[in-house]
Amino acid sequence: MKVYVFPGQGSQSIGMGKGLFDEYKDYIDRADEILGYSTQKLCLEDPQRVLSKTEFTQPSLYIVNALHYLKHTQEGAEKADYLAGHSLGEYNALFAAGAFSFETGLQLVKKRGELMSKVSGGGMAAVLGVDYSEIKKILCSNALDAIDIANYNSVTQTVLSGPVEELKKLEVILEDNDIMFIPLPVSAPFHSRYMKEVVNEYESFLNKFTFNTLKTPVISNISARPYENNEIVYNLKEQLSSSVQWLETIRYLRSKGEFQFKELGPGNVLEKLIKNIAIGK
Repeated sequence: MKVYVFPGQGSQSIGMGKGLFDEYKDYIDRADEILGYSTQKLCLEDPQRVLSKTEFTQPSLYIVNALHYLKHTQEGAEKADYLAGHSLGEYNALFAAGAFSFETGLQLVKKRGELMSKVSGGGMAAVLGVDYSEIKKILCSNALDAIDIANYNSVTQTVLSGPVEELKKLEVILEDNDIMFIPLPVSAPFHSRYMKEVVNEYESFLNKFTFNTLKTPVISNISARPYENNEIVYNLKEQLSSSVQWLETIRYLRSKGEFQFKELGPGNVLEKLIKNIAIGK
């Protein structure tokens, strides 16, 4: 069984996509027209130092992930049995499954990034080395109910979202218990209740588009189960304020039998997570 996976925010870096832009110039020309700036210059040079801002990260990473996919298929790769993406990467999985065109996907992530950038007043942090159930107990016992779990990345890697002051309180508690807490360089509490303020506007935008029947099963971030064709709008709008169920996604795929995976995009974040999940980490 073959599975193609696509990374999300955090995998971006200056230089990503090098060697692919010239090869897929027609795609880049269309992307630049939609975005109004040079994707190649942003990804390879980032002269304005904006690549880490979500409204720029999301479309840029979507484009680079898509180019990696196009290159992989052009080289004669076998068709995937399943597709999955982490957060933003789910849009690349849907593109690869034929749900929409490259251009439509880019329009969606452009709007998604713009809306998510409007939400402020919170932050995110990764907690390492402890099971998410233990984290939930700590949150509950310390009345830190303003913090949400944003990403269930692996057995021992969980990402949290919430008000900055609440996260700081948690950091002290975890450090006192020798639990690793790593603040993430983001400007908003993604994949949490605090994103609900932009969900309705994004749903209205999604409803302007028509989506195709999926040619390959795509595992949803919010349910860790394959999409139904009538769920695309619902899943994508709910994903904004819901936890990314990556751990359960990989467990579901493993339940289907042995699989080979290929990460299509910059870096190897998902490769590491999948290998850690396989050994119970």
